[in-house]
Amino acid sequence: MPLPIIPANSAADSGNQNGIFGYGYYHTPATWLSMTNIVANTGVVATDVAGVGTARREGAACEYGGDKAIFGFGGATPGTYSDITNLVSNTGVVATDVSGIGQDRVQLAACSYGDDKGIFGYGHNSPEGGFMSMTNLVSNTGVLGTDVTGVGSDRRFLAACEYGDDKGIFGYGGVPSNTAVTNLVSNTGVVATDVTGVGTARQMLSACSFGGDQGIFGFGYPPWAGVSMTNLVSNTGVVGTDVTGVGSGRSGAAACEYGGDLGIFGYGQSPEGSELNLTNLVSNTGVVATDTTGVGTARAYPGGCSFN
Repeated sequence: MPLPIIPANSAADSGNQNGIFGYGYYHTPATWLSMTNIVANTGVVATDVAGVGTARREGAACEYGGDKAIFGFGGATPGTYSDITNLVSNTGVVATDVSGIGQDRVQLAACSYGDDKGIFGYGHNSPEGGFMSMTNLVSNTGVLGTDVTGVGSDRRFLAACEYGDDKGIFGYGGVPSNTAVTNLVSNTGVVATDVTGVGTARQMLSACSFGGDQGIFGFGYPPWAGVSMTNLVSNTGVVGTDVTGVGSGRSGAAACEYGGDLGIFGYGQSPEGSELNLTNLVSNTGVVATDTTGVGTARAYPGGCSFN
């Protein structure tokens, strides 16, 4: 019997089918949120699902175990910081709070690595050290590890995504001035030293994987009050120059993979300070689509990741 022919682009089918946005904040009146919104394998965002766990903003989320997800860290009220985590099953069900391990913080980023593990990194905790570069690994069963000494520039409001099918990248952020530096993550979770940034330095952006083995950073703030430009990440971790933005410029959005090899940016805050529920789909070649009228509660600083 002849062996099956594996298409050259089969890596594009290696990702998860669904995504999830969760938690966040809106400011009028000031409200911290815990609701979630599932992203279908067609990129359609579902209506709000009643929140589970502590309402908070400026946390992060990533995939683990190949088909599950974890939300972690974030601030529950003004001036507070947490290391709480909430696991997400492979059907998108969010579990109750798990007492955290590691430094309480906000404004960090997270991504998957090694096919079935995750990593949270960087962030901010003003009373206990300010800007940070420490990381915490997530096992393939969703257990958060203790603090790992940070590598690279301490910073906050950065973004992270998977690339190369089993590696990750942290990029951009505030130190406190805007930067475009990146730090690669190996398939064993080791973070590399700073790589000179490419593209417009900014913070409050988001990132996700697409195409099976590439990534994309998008949106953010400043140098203007909310941009829509993007920067593609190759399957070797090289960040590309600025791509002219599509859709409404904003900061504080989230992003995740869906449909196996596609991506989506969602939510955020407009330059005028209004929370949004717009989404922008990303094709498997990294092309960002125009705004889609949002579904669910408009908010800023949610987390986003894939599952299933």
